[in-house]
Amino acid sequence: QVQLVESGGGVMQAGGSLKLSCVASGRTFSSFAMGWFRQAPGKEREFVAAVRWTTGRIYYADSVKGRVTISRDKDKDTVYLQMVSLKPEDTAVYYCAADRRAYLSDTYSHTSAPGTYDYWGQGTQVTVFS
Repeated sequence: QVQLVESGGGVMQAGGSLKLSCVASGRTFSSFAMGWFRQAPGKEREFVAAVRWTTGRIYYADSVKGRVTISRDKDKDTVYLQMVSLKPEDTAVYYCAADRRAYLSDTYSHTSAPGTYDYWGQGTQVTVFS
C-alpha cells in the first residue's frame, strides 16, 4: 500500500514563498507519476503540477506556471512543490497524489485529471493573507 505524507504548509504573507514536501512509501515508484493538487473551500480539486518519476517530465497548470516548481528526489522518495510570489488565491489544502499506471498516457489532460490518481495524501493547509 502506498502512503503519501505531505508537510510544509502554513500561514504566509502574500509575496512570500514556501516549499511543500511529499514523502512516498510502500513500493517502488518507477512506473508512477506524482502530482500536486489543491482544493479551496467550496471549489473543486484543482491540478497544480506533476512529474513522471522515471523520466522527470513535468506538467504545470497555467494558473501557477512561472510561480511553481515541482521536483523529485529519487533517493528520498520525496516530491517537492516550491511556490513563490504567493497570492491569497493560492489559499487551499494541497494534496500529493500518485498515479501507479503513468505508462498508460503521458498527455497533460490525463496527468492533470484527479481521477487518474490512485493514492492521495491527507493534505496540508496553505493560507496566504494580503
